Amino acid sequence: MKALRVLGAIALIPLLSGCFGSQQEDLRAWMRDQRAQVKPRITPISEPKKFTPQAYTEGAAMEPFNNVRLTQALRRDSSQTGGSDLIAPELNRRKEALEAYPLDAMAMVGSLNRNGQRVALVTVDKLLYQVRVGNHLGLNYGRVTRIDETELALREIVQDAAGEWIERPATLQLQERSK
Repeated sequence: MKALRVLGAIALIPLLSGCFGSQQEDLRAWMRDQRAQVKPRITPISEPKKFTPQAYTEGAAMEPFNNVRLTQALRRDSSQTGGSDLIAPELNRRKEALEAYPLDAMAMVGSLNRNGQRVALVTVDKLLYQVRVGNHLGLNYGRVTRIDETELALREIVQDAAGEWIERPATLQLQERSK
């Protein structure tokens, strides 16, 4: 057994000697020549611009979040759009039953045609209400403008940050009951 190992080692010596020699040296010489010929081109970085800090003078500057100035700007914008004075809630009319509840407490559960007019079925506190176009509902002076099979559209009147009355569209989507 030892004789086979010795013969195998002797047979490997000529094979391994082929890995060393002039072929490796030729390759190394070619690599040295290539490195010497190739010069990398590095563009110099431009010098940074000089930073000059500005002194903050509190008295000379205008405060950007002054409530008076923001209110004036909002009023100026609303006067340019025009018609905002015509929008206001009807405070003198008698409130309807559904105006005591917020919209998120209501759920549209269906709709039907009654005498050729679409009627939405709305539930609040486990009570069922019939709502027609023109009825009021919600806490923000909402008035129903359209009733479809799947949704009830209304126009709410709310105050913006400047205290002006603006219109805001809202909808109640048809909701199926979960069993």
